[in-house]
Amino acid sequence: MALPACAARALRPPLQPERGAPARTTCPRRHSRVEAELAASRPGSVAASVRAGPPRGVSRGFNSQPLLDEPLKASSSLAGAAHAPLFALLPRGRRRRMHDLRRRWDLGSLCRALLTRGLAALGHSLKHVLGAVFSKIFGPLASVGNMDEKSNKLLLALVMLFLFAVIVLQYVCPGTECQLLRLQAFSSPMPDPYRSEDESSARFVPRYNFSRGDLLRKVDFDIKGDDLIVFLHIQKTGGTTFGRHLVRNIQLEQPCECRVGQKKCTCHRPGKRETWLFSRFSTGWSCGLHADWTELTSCVPAVVDGKRDARLRPSRNFHYITILRDPVSRYLSEWRHVQRGATWKASLHVCDGRPPTSEELPSCYTGDDWSGCPLKEFMDCPYNLANNRQVRMLSDLTLVGCYNLSVMPEKQRNKVLLESAKSNLKHMAFFGLTEFQRKTQYLFEKTFNMNFISPFTQYNTTRASSVEINEEIQKRIEGLNFLDMELYTYAKDLFLQRYQFMRQKEHQEARRKRQEQRKFLKGRFLQTHFQSQSQGQSQNPSQNPSQNPNLNANQNVTQNLIQNLTQSLSQNLSQNSSQKENGESQKQNPGQEQSDSNTSNGTNDYIGSVEKWR
Repeated sequence: MALPACAARALRPPLQPERGAPARTTCPRRHSRVEAELAASRPGSVAASVRAGPPRGVSRGFNSQPLLDEPLKASSSLAGAAHAPLFALLPRGRRRRMHDLRRRWDLGSLCRALLTRGLAALGHSLKHVLGAVFSKIFGPLASVGNMDEKSNKLLLALVMLFLFAVIVLQYVCPGTECQLLRLQAFSSPMPDPYRSEDESSARFVPRYNFSRGDLLRKVDFDIKGDDLIVFLHIQKTGGTTFGRHLVRNIQLEQPCECRVGQKKCTCHRPGKRETWLFSRFSTGWSCGLHADWTELTSCVPAVVDGKRDARLRPSRNFHYITILRDPVSRYLSEWRHVQRGATWKASLHVCDGRPPTSEELPSCYTGDDWSGCPLKEFMDCPYNLANNRQVRMLSDLTLVGCYNLSVMPEKQRNKVLLESAKSNLKHMAFFGLTEFQRKTQYLFEKTFNMNFISPFTQYNTTRASSVEINEEIQKRIEGLNFLDMELYTYAKDLFLQRYQFMRQKEHQEARRKRQEQRKFLKGRFLQTHFQSQSQGQSQNPSQNPSQNPNLNANQNVTQNLIQNLTQSLSQNLSQNSSQKENGESQKQNPGQEQSDSNTSNGTNDYIGSVEKWR
C-alpha cells in the first residue's frame, strides 16, 4: 500500500532548515502560506508593519484586533517543527474569508483616516484664518492673553447672540406682521393665494358685458335681524364641503353648535333661538332632498314662518346661494355615485303645488337602485335627471309647465330654461365654483362681510378625475349636457369678472387710504413748522427781520412751499370736477365716482386747513 506523498515526506528525517528559517511541517501546498504567516510574525518585517493595525488616529473596530500568533507545541510526530501560528491551522475557506475581511477593513480604515485628517486640516486652517481676521479687527486684544482662545470665545459669543436674536425676532414679530424687519433678500415673494387654481392663464378675458350692479354683490346681511341665507345644494358639485364650511369654519359671535355623531348643527342668531341659515347641515332637508329653485322659493317662507300669523311675519330677505361645477366632471361624479347605490328617491320634485306623475318623470331602472350600471347605460336613458341637472335646478320650472314636456316644443323649452337659470344665477346673492375654492371663499367673505377661520382647500383629485374616458365619450357627455355647458361658461365668466372687480375695488380703497395718510402727514409737518416759526418770532419780537437772513430764507421757502401745494391741489380739484362733469359720457372704471368725490372732499378740507395755517 503506497503512502501519500505528504505522509511519506512527513515520515522522513527532518531536513536541517536554514538559519533563522522555520522547519517545514506541512505539505508543500500549505508551506508557502505558513512561511508567510511566520514572516509576518517576525518583528521589523514589512508584513508585520502592515498587520500592526489601522493607521494613526483611527480607532479599531470590528475584527480589527490582529490575530495572536500563539505558538502551539508540536506533536511527537512533528518533533523538529517550529512554532506555527493558530491562523495557519484554520481551514482554507475560513482563512480566505478572514483575509478578505482584513483587506476590506484596511481600505475602510484608510478612507476614514484620510477623511478625518482632511477635516482636521480644514478646521485648523479655518481657525488660523478666523484668528487672523479677529486679530486685525480686535488688535488691542491680541496683546492680552492667547489670541486663539479669545477669538474662539468671541466667535462663539457672536454666534450665540445671533441665534438668540433670531429666536426673539420670531416671538416678537411672527410671520409677515412686522413690515419693517422683513428681509426681502432672504424671503421668497409670497404667492398670490387667489392665483388661477385651474392652471389656466392668469390674464382673464371677459366674454360677456355685465353692469356694475351685476358685478358688485355686497349684501347687507344682519345676522341679528331677520335675514336668512338659503343654500341651494346641487348634487355632486362640492356642496357638502361648502355646507360644512358654513356651520364649522366661519367666525361668528355665536358659532354653530355641532355635536359629535350628528350631521345637523344648531345655528342660532345671537340672543335668539332662531336660525340664520337654511341648509342641509342646519335645518336638514326641510323642503325635500336636494330641493331645486322652484321648490325652495315656495317652501322656505312657509317652513320658516309657517307657524306664525301672516300679519305677524317679519319682512325677511332671503339670500340664495349655490355652488356650480364643470358639467362633465359633475356628470361622471354622479354616475359613479349612482353606481354605488345612490337613488335620491326621497326627492319630491314639487312644482306648481304637486309632484310629477310617473308618466311625466319615468324611472331609468326597475329595481331598488341602479348600482353597477355601466356608463353607456347611464347615458342612454332619455329620462335621466343627471342630464342638464344644473340648469333644471336653477330655473323656474313653472315657466315651462313643470315636468310636462307637451306644453311647448323642446327647443323653446330649453331656451326658456336656460334664460331663467342665467337670470336666477345672476340675481343670487352669491354663487361659487368648485374649480375655484379660494376665489369662492374670497367672494363669499366680501359679499356677506363674514370671514372663515381656515382657508378652503382645492382638491384636484376626485372620483370623476379618476375615470378615464376617450374624446368620443366626452363629446357625447357634453352633448347630453349642452345647457349646463352654456350655463357654466356664463357662470364662470360672471364669477371671474366679479372677482376681478372686487380685487380692483380693494386695491383702490387701499390706495385712497394711503393718499389720505400722506396728506395728513404733510399737514402735520406744515403745522409743526409754522408753530416753530411763530414761537421763534414771539420770543424775539424786537429783532429786525433784515438782520436775520436765515429767518427770511425760511419764510421764503415756506411761502414757496405753500404756493406750490395750493396750486397743485387746485389743479387736482379742477381735474376732479372736469372728470365728474364728463363721467356720464365716458366709461370709467367701477367705483371711480366714489373715489373721486372722496378725493375732492379731502382736497377742499386740506386747502382750507392750509389757508388757515398760513
